[in-house]
Amino acid sequence: MADNLSDTLKKLKITAVDRTDDSLEGCLDCLLQALAQNNMETSEKIQGSGILQLFASLLVPQSSCTAKVANIIAEIAKNEFMRIPCVDAGLISPLVQLLNSKDQEVLLQTGRALGNICYDSQSSKEQFASTNIAEELVKLFKKQIDHDKREMVFEVLAPLAENDAIKLQLVEAGLVECLLEIVQQKVDSDKEEDIAELKTASDLMVLLLLGDESMQKLFEGGKGNVFQRVLSWIPSNNHQLQLAGALAIANFARNDGNCIHMVDNGIVEKLMDLLDRHVEDGNVTVQHAALSALRNLAIPVINKAKMLSAGVTEAVLKFLKSEMPPVQFKLLGTLRMLIDAQAEAAEQLGKNVKLVERLVEWCEAKDHAGVMGESNRLLSALIRHSKSKDVIKTIVQSGGIKHLVTMATSEHVIMQNEALVALALIAALELGTAEKDLESAKLVQILHTLLADERSAPEIKYNSMVLICALMGSVASALLKELEAWNPWARGSISLDVAESLHKEVQDLAFLDVVSKLRSHENKSVAQQASLTEQRLAVES
Repeated sequence: MADNLSDTLKKLKITAVDRTDDSLEGCLDCLLQALAQNNMETSEKIQGSGILQLFASLLVPQSSCTAKVANIIAEIAKNEFMRIPCVDAGLISPLVQLLNSKDQEVLLQTGRALGNICYDSQSSKEQFASTNIAEELVKLFKKQIDHDKREMVFEVLAPLAENDAIKLQLVEAGLVECLLEIVQQKVDSDKEEDIAELKTASDLMVLLLLGDESMQKLFEGGKGNVFQRVLSWIPSNNHQLQLAGALAIANFARNDGNCIHMVDNGIVEKLMDLLDRHVEDGNVTVQHAALSALRNLAIPVINKAKMLSAGVTEAVLKFLKSEMPPVQFKLLGTLRMLIDAQAEAAEQLGKNVKLVERLVEWCEAKDHAGVMGESNRLLSALIRHSKSKDVIKTIVQSGGIKHLVTMATSEHVIMQNEALVALALIAALELGTAEKDLESAKLVQILHTLLADERSAPEIKYNSMVLICALMGSVASALLKELEAWNPWARGSISLDVAESLHKEVQDLAFLDVVSKLRSHENKSVAQQASLTEQRLAVES
């Protein structure tokens, strides 16, 4: 076969120049046979022969060989290593032009070739963005009545629509209107192919909304026809449309302006109604999508109180028993967003024993890093935003302290910082209750390591020293002022516990040596806190 293939490639070079269709067709048939027998090896030989560049000149509408050439390109582009060479050989532009062909076989093979070339290949997608492929594909799509032909166009559109520039081009070319029409036509059908087409159309619609420009264009200030139509999918009885509608809202909710508009116009209530329909034996993907949308909507500060008043917390907590990590992850993220700077809500949630016990359980979900991380962050957030002794007691009693100490060693600086601030509040407000747990979790040794490690970020060093002072019974005055400012009627009543065992650990580990070196730290805040901490340690030694 190898000799025959080499001969065929040589012959093809000659016949491609002479344009003798009979001889050319025979060569193309031989290549297709060789590809069918061993696609990868044949593709490598085609690339090595330099024949790819000739294919561009063979992709002409009038030739009887065009469909076979496009078929060969589609076959070789199944191999990842051939996609960039196809782009470099200049095949995109002539293939795009062939989308105007009236020959159905040419259209089919051209669609396959374009789809395979751009599959999982970002350089090629950028090249497509500089052509008129979006407009041509939408024109072609509008002409198609046959399901198989539309499916072929879908297969080209989906990978192309991953590129943000092409997303916008497809929106401007009118693809969204086509997709909405398909949804309307197929929504009540129980035919398998119609159900599949409904899914493809609604999924593609959601994909188009992932681009910032295309999303904003379709939002149209919340008054756009597309936005209103997508909104009507949420109360639908069709799970696919419920899913696509919730995902679309999550994508529209990617900037504060959109989020504020949607919350003010009743989107939250629609999402809560949708969640209510999926509490018992519900569709996990719909649950995940609806929670994603609520999480995004809760990001703007102005929305938090409104969403809390609407009962979002209660709606979300219904899924606390879920055993599905994707749902758990979004549930945790939604609650964390809702309580940000919302002291009353944070205290109410932080005293919810069932919630806290579930968080502690999920903090040990080592198979699901996202759930484990979000559980830790929510535990910390409950303390940081409530500044409540009752919340701290609930977390201590539920066994959550050790997880906050472990969180202080996270590879993510933001998580380390959140843990250290929460631990400082614990030390300031309820050290006596948490002392044993802090000691068994080796908090003092961890703080020593963080301060001694040159790789620790400045804010980690700073907050570690604040925590050391708190453990010694002397929280920095700024921290006390903050606590009293938040709780003015308790001014003067906040007492600081001195935990003797932790106090002794600090002295035994020679923190003075480590802290004194930080007085010359390049970060002024760290250097200043080092001086304060050194003074405190010197007094206690």
